[in-house]
Amino acid sequence: MDRLRQRADFLAVANGARANSPAFVLQSRGRDDFGPIRIGFTVTKKNGNAPERNRIRRRLRELVKRLDPVSMQPHHDYVLVGRRDALSRDFATMLDDLRIAFSKPARHTARGTHKGPPKGRGQRPDATAPASRKPD
Repeated sequence: MDRLRQRADFLAVANGARANSPAFVLQSRGRDDFGPIRIGFTVTKKNGNAPERNRIRRRLRELVKRLDPVSMQPHHDYVLVGRRDALSRDFATMLDDLRIAFSKPARHTARGTHKGPPKGRGQRPDATAPASRKPD
């Protein structure tokens, strides 16, 4: 099992399926290649200061180490997004939550499918177009 390190990989997985838990969100995405399972960990700044975020990340890494890799689908990327409840939640409960998250059928959330400008906003004027002038 490898680690996700590149931002582009994290963004690609963010557009895939997700499973929610009180302590984390599991995001997953299937790949077309035959590479190993890759997993990434992230915790946003709204979850506390750096030591708290690092503790959450360490707990998530330990969960994955204790989980049997058979429950993960081959040729997939996974991202565990930590939540603040990961600090106070019982570790055995979190491990059960992770097993359940891997066994759930994936719920796909379609992101980025909207095309065109956001609703309620007009088109920006083209800056390169010459301004029309009235004849003098």
